Amino acid sequence: MSFTIAIIGRPNVGKSTLFNRLVGQKLALVDDLPGVTRDRREGMARLGDLDFAVIDTAGLDEGPRGSLTARMQEQTEAAIASADALMFVFDARAGLTPTDRSFADFARRANKPVVLVANKSEGKHGEAGAMESYALGLGDPIGISAEHGEGMSDLYDALRAVIPEPVDDGEEFDDDEAGDAADGSRPIRVAIVGRPNAGKSTLINHLLGEERLLTSPEAGTTRDSISVEVNWKGRDFRIFDTAGLRRRSRIEEKLEKLSVADTLRAVRFAEVVVLMMDAQNRFEEQDLRIADLIEREGRALVIAVNKWDLMDRGSARIAALRADADHLLPQVKGAPVVAVSGLIGEGIDRLMTAIQDAYAIWNRRVPTAALNRWFEQATSANPPPAVSGRRLKLNYATQAKSRPPSFVVFCSRADAVPESYLRYLVNSLRDAFEMPGTPIRITLREKANPFAHKRKRKS
Repeated sequence: MSFTIAIIGRPNVGKSTLFNRLVGQKLALVDDLPGVTRDRREGMARLGDLDFAVIDTAGLDEGPRGSLTARMQEQTEAAIASADALMFVFDARAGLTPTDRSFADFARRANKPVVLVANKSEGKHGEAGAMESYALGLGDPIGISAEHGEGMSDLYDALRAVIPEPVDDGEEFDDDEAGDAADGSRPIRVAIVGRPNAGKSTLINHLLGEERLLTSPEAGTTRDSISVEVNWKGRDFRIFDTAGLRRRSRIEEKLEKLSVADTLRAVRFAEVVVLMMDAQNRFEEQDLRIADLIEREGRALVIAVNKWDLMDRGSARIAALRADADHLLPQVKGAPVVAVSGLIGEGIDRLMTAIQDAYAIWNRRVPTAALNRWFEQATSANPPPAVSGRRLKLNYATQAKSRPPSFVVFCSRADAVPESYLRYLVNSLRDAFEMPGTPIRITLREKANPFAHKRKRKS
């Protein structure tokens, strides 16, 4: 297990900026507005030759029991309990506040090594605040600027004294190579997306069996895209909880724009995307826009209709849902539709099975011989139309890649083949090789004319 350090402190002292600096990526959202971070985020950090796990936490703040602020603090307390050491960050320019002093006592009671970090110490403005921090009794402050990367060598020295030397077992082991070598051992990357307040975080909490992610009746609780590891019946998944996607015209605040961009990155990184919608307000215009985005990004799609426990149930309702999905989303016809309840766990088995099935189809390769038998039958049953009095000639097809299944069709005039005929080929492919729901790509490529150079010589 990696040595784990939790970054703690009051809101808006630069914890997420320091987290991003240590992991080497802009994973956590950063804004001047206090309280941007709500859920705890984990990542692998590297500073010099030090490798360790780091946890970004919500700002320590007091709130009434049961409030969102109180539950954010519970998330921070869980991070502290799981960590081996703490980085207590304060704003050197603002100096110590009563909140800093209160939570310094909290950090001491954790009975774990604490590295005191005076952030925003660039220039001379932070010297007075750094001197004040000796009153906390947490040792010498390390002056840094997480935004500009100043003071990282001093932070390295402080962490070097805390982190134990790695144990050399004499054998190197590459997790990535092992995951590639053993079929099915690498986690399936799954993003849960949807409109605000569709129940995405509640569903993931049920999968984990703990309140890992903040939930609230209020829309917009989730801001960062948080990834968690889930093992379901022996299969590993890496699941991303994302912020709700509203219509672009309604997105005005800078912070929400950052959250949406983070959600779109999660979709691009995922292999399977679960579109979650509210059973009482399903297949609204925004749901269809999100589904279209998923198809354009080429990701396998599973539709989860949440809060099914609030509906009158029956097999006819499920059939109606699937019929609506096929009618409204013809570009991903046959996408699995699963009725679930994240609150009570209904339909979770069906959902996880649908994710694995969608992933398998997304990775499918069609044998070349079978593909060309289908191609010959499809073009014979419905020949391509004539354009300008000349019949289009489609020669043969081959699969270029999977993830998603992508095919190349060699033909005489690629620019003349109408979109309607390409849709016919896609639907025929989907039916012939049982690839429901997954995006299918067909690229047209003109076959070179071996006699073209002879015509040029004669002319």
